[in-house]
Amino acid sequence: MLFQLFLLFDCVDGEVARWRRQNSATGIYVDRLGAYLADAALMVGAGFRAAHDASNQWVSVGLAAALGVVLLKASTDLVDVARARRGLSLADDEATRLRSTGLASIRRLASAFKIHRITNGIEASLVLLAVAVVDAVVGSREPTQVAVLTIAVVTWVMVAAHLASILSSSRLH
Repeated sequence: MLFQLFLLFDCVDGEVARWRRQNSATGIYVDRLGAYLADAALMVGAGFRAAHDASNQWVSVGLAAALGVVLLKASTDLVDVARARRGLSLADDEATRLRSTGLASIRRLASAFKIHRITNGIEASLVLLAVAVVDAVVGSREPTQVAVLTIAVVTWVMVAAHLASILSSSRLH
């Protein structure tokens, strides 16, 4: 619930800045940093919740999910950094088109199921909140453990897929 409150304030902050036309590089940087930290903290917190009265391996699973989430965000931002350092403009939509038809087909299939959305803090926090309710009903942390493990696995599959997608597109050219 605290994560949803953070998201509300984050959205309001951005809207107020746009409305007042007070956009700045500092604001964008702080916003991105907050998104990195909040999403990672959510995963770490989920790992601690899963580990309650159980093995601390669940904390490691939460940390692994957090690292994957940060890598996903960083890999997207690093495209802009790499392009800027080469003196290139921001990549347009055409640059995200994959050169490999096989990878493009896999990407379309994955997009149809929208499973990648669980790596985002908004969706992950809602899933984890629902799972916490299930935990309370069944009297076990097993649902949270399954959710944290699932999020970690999906996140790392997405890290590999995202890297392949970036490298096989023309985003870096």
